[in-house]
Amino acid sequence: MLNDIAGHGRIKPALIITNDFDLTTSEVIRKYARRWLVEKDISQQIEFFHFNRISSSMVIKVDFDLTMSILANNLLRLFASDLQGGYSRLNPESLYTKFLQNSGRVNISNSHIEIMLRKKRNLPAILSATQKFREKPSRIFDGRRLIISGDSRS
Repeated sequence: MLNDIAGHGRIKPALIITNDFDLTTSEVIRKYARRWLVEKDISQQIEFFHFNRISSSMVIKVDFDLTMSILANNLLRLFASDLQGGYSRLNPESLYTKFLQNSGRVNISNSHIEIMLRKKRNLPAILSATQKFREKPSRIFDGRRLIISGDSRS
């Protein structure tokens, strides 16, 4: 069965070829929509995390690179899910540009570690998402509290 799909945001219509003749066009689209999302996500990971630029031909190194890239993507997804405002659907590059590509200052004292991020359009969303860590001492930082705030200097 050959189906033509138009009106999906592209100039040219999509073409679906299937051998499942029992399904209607809309059922085929629903069935494969999840697969398309997975393929799109993999495509974004390849582009942003450079899966196609693996640094070594040794199997151990390639496995490590792939594992670290997948870990980075999953951590970025968890970060996006904590942000208020519907950012969880953004691709990795957009999340990086909007939230992580920033500079700031770090002050370390005996009781806390303060990260003061430079003012940026999406800074309020980051500050809101990290508020839950404000009063919790962290074993990673020798019992210090992690405080993320906006830098008052420009």
